[in-house]
Amino acid sequence: MDDVAPDPAPADSAPDAGLAGFSELGLGAKVLKALSDVGYESPSAIQTQTIPHLLEGRDVIGLAQTGTGKTAAFALPILDRLDLSQKSPQALVLAPTRELALQVCEAFEKYAATTKGVHVLPVYGGQGYGVQLSALRRGVHIVVGTPGRIMDHLDKGTLDLSQLRFLVLDEADEMLNMGFAEDVETILADTPDTKQVALFSATMPKQIRNLSQKYLNNPVEISIERKTRTAENIAQRYLICSYPQKVDALTRILEVENFEGMIVFVRTKNETETLAEKLRARGFGATAINGDVPQAVRERTVNQLKAGKLDILVATDVAARGLDVERITHVVNYDIPTDTESYVHRIGRTGRAGRSGDAISFVTPRERYLLKHIEKATRQPLTQMQLPSVDDVNATRLARFDDRITAALESPQIGFFRDVVGHYVKNRDVPEADVAAALAIVLQGDTPLVLEEEPQRPKREYDGSEGRGRPDRDGAGAGRAERGPRRTSDKPMASYKIAVGKRHRVEPRQIVGALANEGGLGRNDFGRITIRPDYSIVELPAKLPGPVWEKLKETRISGKLIDLQRDYGPPNKGPRKPRDS
Repeated sequence: MDDVAPDPAPADSAPDAGLAGFSELGLGAKVLKALSDVGYESPSAIQTQTIPHLLEGRDVIGLAQTGTGKTAAFALPILDRLDLSQKSPQALVLAPTRELALQVCEAFEKYAATTKGVHVLPVYGGQGYGVQLSALRRGVHIVVGTPGRIMDHLDKGTLDLSQLRFLVLDEADEMLNMGFAEDVETILADTPDTKQVALFSATMPKQIRNLSQKYLNNPVEISIERKTRTAENIAQRYLICSYPQKVDALTRILEVENFEGMIVFVRTKNETETLAEKLRARGFGATAINGDVPQAVRERTVNQLKAGKLDILVATDVAARGLDVERITHVVNYDIPTDTESYVHRIGRTGRAGRSGDAISFVTPRERYLLKHIEKATRQPLTQMQLPSVDDVNATRLARFDDRITAALESPQIGFFRDVVGHYVKNRDVPEADVAAALAIVLQGDTPLVLEEEPQRPKREYDGSEGRGRPDRDGAGAGRAERGPRRTSDKPMASYKIAVGKRHRVEPRQIVGALANEGGLGRNDFGRITIRPDYSIVELPAKLPGPVWEKLKETRISGKLIDLQRDYGPPNKGPRKPRDS
């Protein structure tokens, strides 16, 4: 539902007060009262055009994208026409994912708040059968579920659809894309011919058209202008950065952006876990959600996000489908999607219920063409943003530190601690400002209050032979990418082998940037870098601390795990000695 009033109407007001648009659609007083109580004012386009036909009993095909208010478009007419004396299911809503099924259930319960005795049951995989069977035995009016679990109940004979009056296919194209076509057809064929069917889909592929012709009776087709044109209340930005820079870029954005809840989208299930772990290691509360996460954990995670106990969710497209949490102010496309529909669905997770939202997309230099496709399809330009600088991050940290001090000054304990500090100043003869500074040091703990500038890569030195076809000092072929002699350091150095080379199109600056970022290395920790066709040799401190070694082993450059190993040179020649140059 898109249109939400800022202030719900008083409970004792007339049912249609402020709801002229909804009352004109033919909805009953109880449903209108529920809409008034939750603060809805006017219907969206899909609701205006769909609800009257559904109230008349017509089959409907609604072509509309997520975020247009289609849940209310079918839920309100169903609630308006329910027979509460009938205990067997009267309405069945099929949804492609568990999250969407739960979201639809919540919507039904919200709209049924003023109608006593309405029972709605979510039915999906991952939830125990016991809860569902108990509810079905007691009697339910509306069942919302995923095709697979509905089929399970039909096969077991635990779900009776013989008295079904309403059937809704929500996001039908997505259901078929996920492989539910056969299940959906089986369910449709196993329900009464007299039922009313509403089919909602963002697109109308041939398979959906064939399905509607076979199972819908003279349907009314309603098409709402495609929302590939993204919501105007969502600010869309992009950041050009290489793959190795992404974690650092996201970390800085998290520090600088003022956000409540955030979803970070990645392409693969493995990457959700990897990125969430890296963010936690940097002090951010992040959790991964993907298709492999048990349903109970998924539900707990979403509830934590809603309750403000969790702020960052790292997710795949499928896992976030149907996720509707008003706290989400930011969406970050850590991996930019390869199709515009996914982009629209992703950023639609923010800017809900009329609130403003922010969408930030990371774009590697090779992905610029995807950016152009998105801008063309949505007919909206994305604004380029710059990576927040060290000064930006530090300014934000200091401002937050100031806020913490201000809040602490209003604490009822301020008097007690003023006496504690006064006692220390009196007995130690130390200025109060120095005591305050010392307390700030204690407060910051192991994490520095301000960032330091990143290590600058030493300037590359050339001997005139590179790129001119002449052999280099070690007799290798011309054109081998090297970095000049390392800066003078009193650290013993050793050679390390990493599994990226010329064919991965890496450069010394990428290697330095990635290793410095992941391992916390400084400018004097790097020596000569030699890039071979399939691997590279990097001089680093001979004694790398265990935690640094582990972090570097997990580092990726150009998307490839570097598999850091000590390099001892060619066989039978003994360990390579550190260079002194």
